[in-house]
Amino acid sequence: MRVAHDWSRPMKACVKSFFRLCGLEVSRCSPFEHYGWLREWKIRTILDIGANVGQFASQMHRLLPDAGIYSFEPLEDCYRQLTKTMEGVEAFRAFNLALGDKSGREQIYRNDFTPSSSLLPMDGQLARSFPFAASVTPLQIEITRLDDLAEELALEQPILMKIDVQGMEDKVLLGGENVLAQTSILIVETSFRTLYKGQALFDRIYRLLGDRGFIFMGSEHNIRDPQDGKVLQADSVFIRQNETSVDSAG
Repeated sequence: MRVAHDWSRPMKACVKSFFRLCGLEVSRCSPFEHYGWLREWKIRTILDIGANVGQFASQMHRLLPDAGIYSFEPLEDCYRQLTKTMEGVEAFRAFNLALGDKSGREQIYRNDFTPSSSLLPMDGQLARSFPFAASVTPLQIEITRLDDLAEELALEQPILMKIDVQGMEDKVLLGGENVLAQTSILIVETSFRTLYKGQALFDRIYRLLGDRGFIFMGSEHNIRDPQDGKVLQADSVFIRQNETSVDSAG
């Protein structure tokens, strides 16, 4: 895509936010270069929850090539692209399902802009800020609890859990309490304004993880409203209290 040099600042902000929703960054480096410090932890397992087409999984494989990666993506076409993206990576396994606090069949609102798809209906704010994400189609998908899958996974510690599920972050955490207790680091997409009806905002995630022994360490990749510049979402980093890279590496 060519970017004209005389675009207005609001247009540039919209374009950057568009790419950030895709897991990409309009800059000279990968958005995940900020996570180079993860190498110090010697991560053994990565849980990529809300994988889309493999943006995070592929970047983390390059950053942490010795870690096993489990990706979860409920949309069939995105799942196929995910497996193609990660083809040839032996320590990778993908699941064509969503994670939450229950198991069964559930309706997902598939967005024409697939990274904005959610099990929660859109709030008007999302369509106002990003008109390209205004159209959805309801679909039936499989959903399960992370703890119900745990026995199928070779969960070697230290564990990194990334959650990007468009408002369902609290449900994923509540359905994975046992796995969460083994996790050292979380990267969670958190929202500061309501984009999906009934979603958990940053404060809810902060308190939920604080009650389980995690400390908030900061945020990366702010997504701003192109209209007023307010931060809508960010990738928030939480680390288990009293753990260090040296301790976790054993």
